[in-house]
Amino acid sequence: MSRLVAVQDYAKQQLAHDQTGHDYAHVSRVAYWAKKILDQDNLTADHFITLSAAYLHDVIDDKVVSDSVVAKEHLRVFLATIATEQEIAAIFSIIEHMSFSANLAQKHVLTVEGQIVQDADRLDALGAYGILRTAYYGGSNGHPIYDETIAVNLHQDKATYRKGTTVINHFYEKLFLLVDQMNTQTGKKEAKRRERFMQEFLTEFYHEIDFD
Repeated sequence: MSRLVAVQDYAKQQLAHDQTGHDYAHVSRVAYWAKKILDQDNLTADHFITLSAAYLHDVIDDKVVSDSVVAKEHLRVFLATIATEQEIAAIFSIIEHMSFSANLAQKHVLTVEGQIVQDADRLDALGAYGILRTAYYGGSNGHPIYDETIAVNLHQDKATYRKGTTVINHFYEKLFLLVDQMNTQTGKKEAKRRERFMQEFLTEFYHEIDFD
């Protein structure tokens, strides 16, 4: 068994019962785009670290696991069987610092590998699948689809992130902000394409709820 297959199997096992939109299908799409960015942008990056971080980035996420500290300990034990200490440190540096919420207070400087995985993950928050994942996560957490009395909050911190918001507000509070935060050329191009689709979706959405 190759090292990457072992990583895939671990991610598949850990994310098998996820119902937040951070399942194995999600990380597989992230890994696909990470590889695509590696290939198209000709970046000098470690493929094992990049793709491992892509598959593993949500197995320690507090949106997915009940105890992120324990999840991190389990991941370290697993990685110790297939990776060097340097590789493990590089993977953890990425998955602990790449998320949108982790960068609300201050922007973390990521390695090239981290920038690739961050872009790939953010692409999956955009476009048609991004819209569905936003609605899916919002519904599972009791967020209304739309409420004109709830204002968009562009000054979130980790404590208030995604609290008291709506599915539609999340477009403005996070998703559209991602487009200008992309790191790679391939990521930027694809993010712009998906942004256009999302804007068209919102135009149709507002048209459908306009009763004047």
